[in-house]
Amino acid sequence: MGFGRDVRMNAAQRAAVLLAERLEVATAAVGQRVSLDPQAVLDRSGDIALGQPGPASPNGHCRMLAAVDGWIALNLARPSDVELVPAWIGAETRDDPWQAACGHAAVTPVAQLIEMGALLGLPIAGVGEVKDGSLSPALVTMGAGGLTTPVPQVIDLSSLWAGPLCGAILAAMGAQVMRIEDQARPDPTRVTTPGHFARLNQGKRELRVPFGTEAGRARLWAMACDADIIITSARPRAFGSLGLDPARLFTANPRLIWVAITGQGFTGERAGRVAFGDDAAAAGGLVRWVEGAPHFLGDALADPLTGMAAALATIPAMQAGGGVLVDAAMASVAAGAARMGS
Repeated sequence: MGFGRDVRMNAAQRAAVLLAERLEVATAAVGQRVSLDPQAVLDRSGDIALGQPGPASPNGHCRMLAAVDGWIALNLARPSDVELVPAWIGAETRDDPWQAACGHAAVTPVAQLIEMGALLGLPIAGVGEVKDGSLSPALVTMGAGGLTTPVPQVIDLSSLWAGPLCGAILAAMGAQVMRIEDQARPDPTRVTTPGHFARLNQGKRELRVPFGTEAGRARLWAMACDADIIITSARPRAFGSLGLDPARLFTANPRLIWVAITGQGFTGERAGRVAFGDDAAAAGGLVRWVEGAPHFLGDALADPLTGMAAALATIPAMQAGGGVLVDAAMASVAAGAARMGS
């Protein structure tokens, strides 16, 4: 399958095609050739009810809101996000949180909206705020290297979409991928989109570990020290509580490749901000403009694009011998994709 020749592709579709082409060449150089259908990679409509992209995302959780001096994308994907709206606007909300959010945004500058949202842990972004994006995530040298194995051992600690897709591509390439989940907090997509979860995690072994116990964290540390590649999708602050401090881990395992998939970056000034696929796409400017207002291009597009980009970036990191952190920020990848617009 794929995008038909008679279809005028948008920026996200063009980026998916380019990444799929590059992955086919790169994977063949180090393992089994992985051929992806870019149209299928971007599509989960068979697993979740989706509307048409517009001022609201197809899943309905994220919306474009006009601010005093620009536009923001606010994502109320979790019940906890809805609960944070009163604190974000500084007033109680009686009925529709979106009505209150829209009214507050209309009289507030973008920077102030983002600053308060970031403090609260809300997934919020200024539309097009990320200007320095690329389809090639940054490779940050962290260890001495020394990776030589032709069949890398991968620990996939990620959840949702981008990270599991990265792991699926590496598994298809021939890597041995072990999916590890916290016994107390399994991946929510097991329940919300079980078919999509199954496709992203086929070919992986699975293990449940109690991250909240000393024994569980010790086991996780031992496995991380033996791994060639680790895939994560949590913000940097999460790893201290797991005993996986990056500097300490790279000292113990200098050949490691840590694929850190985040919304706004594992390093840099935006590190630590919460983001999901739709607001991250908006942050990168991966939108279409209709009569002066931004509309979404598709469903959480920053997720699958970043999963592909992260897997692709892992290959040169392997060829260089590891000792690298792959800083795969969804907003940055979205910004790189946005540049492919017509």
